[in-house]
Amino acid sequence: MSAKARRPTVPAGKPEGRFGLRALVAAAALALVAVPFGLLLLLVQDKWSPLLRADTGARDDLHRYAVDHGPFVIAMRALSAIGSTTVWLAVFAAVVAWLLWRRLPRLALFVAVTVVVSPILNGVVKAAVHRSRPLLPDPVAHASGQSFPSGHAQGAIVGCSVLLLVFLPWLRGVWRPIAVVAAVMLTAAIGFSRVALGVHYVSDVLAGYALGAAWVAAMIAAFNALRVERGRPKARPTDGLEPDAAAPSQ
Repeated sequence: MSAKARRPTVPAGKPEGRFGLRALVAAAALALVAVPFGLLLLLVQDKWSPLLRADTGARDDLHRYAVDHGPFVIAMRALSAIGSTTVWLAVFAAVVAWLLWRRLPRLALFVAVTVVVSPILNGVVKAAVHRSRPLLPDPVAHASGQSFPSGHAQGAIVGCSVLLLVFLPWLRGVWRPIAVVAAVMLTAAIGFSRVALGVHYVSDVLAGYALGAAWVAAMIAAFNALRVERGRPKARPTDGLEPDAAAPSQ
């Protein structure tokens, strides 16, 4: 028997044989998602003039409007409160409990890790970048800590994405696009509220979106890797992470 014939091979059709390729594709997708965040970070650190003008222009224009419009400030504060870490953690504590009740422990673990680690990641990046928050003469809101990236923006995209990934299998027909549109609008509104209240720059919010999307992409890749290792097909995010979890519609 030749050396070539004796060489151990992994059957191409087995999950083990596909794992390396799937991991490579997942890593490439994650890198592409992380590129916008890295670019924003470089531009902020280099004080790129067009970005600085956009940041200061949005800050000043929205602040002038907010100072003269009390109801607008109340609405922005409400949106900001909805997007707080405390609210997201409370919501997802209930989601994790429900998933455990449905006997979906791996999905519950995905939710818990994705949601809990996200603000920790945000804090680490904030400490590393150390960008101060906007300074305004007559602020309508106050926030502590550093500015880049926005924790509310990151939390919004992570929270809304996870909700879609969990509940899409239970949604049918027109409810799917409605849920996606609602998630996009809520994510955008929470990010806008942080700039409108003068506690973040536009670039902070965009960076929060980019970092949050990269984190969700990494967790989806990890979840799908576990599915493949267990001999289950890779889940498409557009169908939810556990497409077979929901009972078929009657």
